[in-house]
Parts: sequence; structure tokens; C-alpha cells
Amino acid sequence: MKHWAIVLLLLFVYGCKDSTFKNNTSVINEEIILPDTTLIPNDEFGKAVAYGRQLLLNTAYYIGPEGINGKYLGNKMNCTNCHQQAGTKPFSFNLMKSHERYPQYRARENTVITLAQRVNNCVQRPHNGKPLPLDSKEMIAILSYLKWINSFVVKVDSFVGSKNLSIKFPAVAASPERGAQLYTIHCQRCHGADGEGIYTADSSGYTYPPLWGKLAYQPGSSMHRVIMQAKWIKANMPHDLATWQKPVLTDTEALDIAAFVNNDDIHQRNQPQTFDYTNPKTKAIDYGKGPYVDTFSEVQHKYGPYQPIIDYWISKGLKPSY
Repeated sequence: MKHWAIVLLLLFVYGCKDSTFKNNTSVINEEIILPDTTLIPNDEFGKAVAYGRQLLLNTAYYIGPEGINGKYLGNKMNCTNCHQQAGTKPFSFNLMKSHERYPQYRARENTVITLAQRVNNCVQRPHNGKPLPLDSKEMIAILSYLKWINSFVVKVDSFVGSKNLSIKFPAVAASPERGAQLYTIHCQRCHGADGEGIYTADSSGYTYPPLWGKLAYQPGSSMHRVIMQAKWIKANMPHDLATWQKPVLTDTEALDIAAFVNNDDIHQRNQPQTFDYTNPKTKAIDYGKGPYVDTFSEVQHKYGPYQPIIDYWISKGLKPSY
């Protein structure tokens, strides 16, 4: 077949695909894939996508304690405080693959859950809220947005920033004491001396979210795990200085800050109704509440050193999660 005929055939094949995603192209910058918001469809689905994106950017404004479209959240944190750039920033709990990854087995719940259930997990834990009705305009909009951003990466197995930035574990435990000093240097100017964060100008949400206290995320949230938070911190903080290509903090420093922020002996939080992870064999190794399948203490599971735990799990034929 001649070259021009192959081109025509490809145009025909791709032109017959679902028109919802027609003409979607990705903006490529050093292998980073970002959705082009100018391509949001100008139809009813596009309206849901656009609203879903706004819900991630301004969650509290729409469905927070004083939300104009419902009062589902228990605090004024926005999804984009953790899933930065509405879930599209590399190494910032990127959401662009989430639509095709669910339903999936989740170790925390020890069962297979849907994407809508996963959305409500975030509403309930980090946001201290109550579940969105599955048929609500808001849930449908969030799922529509996640489907739309997934369309940019549906043929890509992985891309830069689709998963968390990896870190190397030091031989010593993460130190809340060292973390307190680092917090004062790197974090306090935005998140406050008491971790209270800084509200937006109209107080409808946070420019810089609270890191502990009654208005911050609960234990059981992903950010409450020291390793998980350290990966995020290294790639993204301080927000105006660090990039994933050029982190400001070392792996050890990121772990120390996460240890300080998540030190429940000095920082209070709302307590969850359940601590989850009913199957110890699938429990994340940095989850600070037992029981475990090993003999390491809750303190070591939370703060490390982690490598002995990892080595033990591997020696028993288990797959450590972190």
C-alpha cells in the first residue's frame, strides 16, 4: 500500500472514534503530557468536564462548609491543594490515569472499589466530609473531568509524573525533631507556625492548606503516611523554588518534614471512623497503626528506618507497599 493510502486509512480509522474525544492532542514539554483545556467539548459533556475541573480547583467554594452548590466538606481544602493543577501536574498525585485504573483493588479498603468511591474517600478523609451522592451533578462532573483528562494519556502506559517521585531511604528513622527545624526554614512562611495555612482573599478556600489541626486531613489519608508525603514534598516543595527535576530538599529532609507534620503526639487531627487496612498483608509499611505481618513496632512503621521492614517482607515472599 502506498504511503498516501496508509495516511488516508489512519485518518478514517481515527475519525470514526468516539467524537467526545475528537481532536484531542497533548501538549508535550520534555515528555510531560498536559491536557489542552481549549479542547474541552462545546456540548453537554463539555459543560460537565468544565464544572468538574472547577470543582477540583475550587472545591470548598462549591461544596465546602459554606458551598454554593452543597455543603459536603468539613473543611475548606481544595482538591488541587494536593492534586495540583487540577490533577495534571507531574509528581503531584497526578490523576490523568485514574479513569482507566478504576475499578481496582484498594488495600486500604481490602476490596475492589469504583472511581466514584475513590472520589468519596477523598471527600470523607482529607476533607472531613460526607459522601457525594453518586448521581449528583458534582460527582458526575468530577468523573466527566477525570474521563476527559484521561483521554490525553489513554494510549500511554506511563508518562513523566504519572506516579509519585521515588526516594531513597536513609539508614536512620525520619526525625520529627529535625523536621521541625526544616519546617521553620522551608514551610512556615506559607503554612504558618501552627500549620494553619493561609486562606484565599475571599476565605472561600486555601491558597496554602492547613497541615494539621481540625481543618486539615485525617489520619488514614494518604498525606498522613510519612513516605507518601515525603515523595510529594520532594517533588513540589517549597512551591516557588522546587521542581521535580531540581528538588530543594533531600530525601532525608523530605522524610523529616513529613515526620514532623504527621507527628500525632504534638499535632491534633479529626479522627477517622475507621483506620482501614483490615488485611495486614496489604498494609502500606508506613501506615502507623497495626496490626502488621511483621514484628516491627508502630513507631518504626511510621517513621522508619524502613529498609529493614522492606527486607523482612521480601524475605517472607511478601510485596511491601509504600
